Formats: sequence, C-alpha cells, structure tokens
Amino acid sequence: MDRMLYTAMSGAKNAMDQQSVVSNNLANVTTTGFRAQLQAARSVPVQGEAFLATRTSVMTTTPGSDFSQGPVEFTGRALDIAMQGDAWVAVLADDGTETYTRRGDLQLDSDGVLLNVGRPVMGDGGPIAVPQGAQVSIGADGTISAIPEGEGPEALVDVGRIKLVTPNDQLLTRGDDGLFRAPLNDAGEPGILPGNEDARLVSGALEGSNVSAVDAMVAMIDVARRYDMQMKVLSTVDENAQRANSMLSIQG
Repeated sequence: MDRMLYTAMSGAKNAMDQQSVVSNNLANVTTTGFRAQLQAARSVPVQGEAFLATRTSVMTTTPGSDFSQGPVEFTGRALDIAMQGDAWVAVLADDGTETYTRRGDLQLDSDGVLLNVGRPVMGDGGPIAVPQGAQVSIGADGTISAIPEGEGPEALVDVGRIKLVTPNDQLLTRGDDGLFRAPLNDAGEPGILPGNEDARLVSGALEGSNVSAVDAMVAMIDVARRYDMQMKVLSTVDENAQRANSMLSIQG
C-alpha cells in the first residue's frame, strides 16, 4: 500500500504546484506585457537505504515562459510603447542589475526620470531624464524627443534613447520580481545584453498579456479535479489499511 501512498501523495503535491502556476497566470491575464509561466513534471525515484525501484514520485518544474506575442492595443498615450518582434526594453531592477521586460506603460517621476513600474528605464548611458513639463514623444527606434514647456515645435530636442535588446528568449530567466534576466556572466552575476539599433517599437500602444483567460480557467478546473482524485486515492489507501489491521488483529 505504500506504493499507492507515494503515487497519490506526489500526484497531489504536483497538482498543488501546478495550481499555483495556473493561478499566477490567471491573476496576470490583464497585466501589460506579461509572459505566461510554463509548468512541467518529471519523475524522480525515491531515494533511501533500500532499493525501491518501484517507488517513484513526481516533481514539478517550471521550464520557462511562453514568449509568444500578446495582443497589441492602441491607446494614443505618448508614454505607452509596445515592442515589435523580439524586442525587449531594458530597465534597472531594485537590486541595481539590468533586466528586461515587455511591459510598456511608462511614467515620469517628479524629477523627470522615465520609469517602468517604478523602475528606471535604461538608455545608452543609463537612466533617462526628461525636462519637467516637457511634451514628450517616442520614436520607433526608442528615441525620446521633448519640447520644453512653453516652447514651440521648433525647440524639439532629443533627450535620450530607450535601450532595446533582442535576446534569445530561451536564454532569459524570470525573476521573482517578474523581470527577465540574461544568463550569468563569468563572475556569477546577471549578464548585460547589448542594445540593438534595429529593434523597433510602436508608440501610443501597449502589448497585453499572452495568457488566455479561457485556457487558464480550463486548466485550473482540470488541476482541481486531478487533485481531488489523488485525495480520494489517499482516502482509499487509509480505508484499506484499517481493514487489513482489523483482519490481522487477534480477537480475544
């Protein structure tokens, strides 16, 4: 019966882990530029002093993310950008490392620093600062132009260029903060990808999440049913064990 316990226990644990992945995807179905998290399972032999070749558990793994294009919606807002093709925008993470995202709803703080969800957007020479009160526009190549407050179109100046990169998606790893990082360098730190001058974006538009709400809901129901099935197996094993103990007990 211990074989049934191992099977049902590991199956229930895998269902719980998969449910957390599906729930996270479903919670971000409306998050701009979100990439769905993938989930997989692999079999792992149970280790112990005895040789138990028939005891195998299942372990949940997250092999990567779904990098397919999300729907693009035109907003008309000057600071909204949607990356084209395999372009990513570079931002400065809270730990000071350069990271990458497809989210494009940019903002300006009180000092005129261009932010992406509170994190500075990287330019060719670091974070980008825009004159306060200026009228801002973003070109297809990431160039940021500004017209100072009170000036006419003839006073248009370039204030920086958003760093756009085109990495191999399969090499990017998702962090706990939702940002993606390049492979580690020789020092064991996240690498820095070179900018690509040929990368392009669409101004006045946003790329939505590539999570399908319908698919996520179906997956959630499926995982819940499989979890219930595993719990029923555990209950059956317990009932069988009690009956076996009853049969083996010595009646006075």
